[in-house]
Amino acid sequence: MINVRMASEKDIPRIHELLAQVALVHHKGRPDLFKYGQSKYTDEQLKAILKDPRRPIFAAADDNDCLQGYAFCIFQQHLESNIMTDIKTLYIDDLCVDENKRGMHIGKTLYGAVLDFARAHGCYNVTLNVWSCNESAMKFYQACGLKPQKVGMEVIL
Repeated sequence: MINVRMASEKDIPRIHELLAQVALVHHKGRPDLFKYGQSKYTDEQLKAILKDPRRPIFAAADDNDCLQGYAFCIFQQHLESNIMTDIKTLYIDDLCVDENKRGMHIGKTLYGAVLDFARAHGCYNVTLNVWSCNESAMKFYQACGLKPQKVGMEVIL
């Protein structure tokens, strides 16, 4: 059974383990952009994020309260923009399920909790970015009903 709760400081070591899994996927897909073996956040940065109500982190924990997945989110809103409306968005900055637990619907449970949270907080939408080299993530998000909102493009010189 998976319980989704807000992450806390006790989760930091496990968050680092999962962040390393994501970093490796990105490094393998785009070694020109992502360094090998580097952590996205320090302990101090994670502690600050955990205290920031604008940056909720959802934790998918098993019966032993061990993290099996997370979703880092950020509230976004364009206030006083000349061109953008002021809708409130919950942006999923990072979502990960332990590679050994994939296919057990943990990601869908986590994503569902994010949607419920966003609705409860008056959000218009939930958005995220996914690297095109991460085909399994793209398939997962499409299966969850997400559709492209915008497309980032590049040319390597």
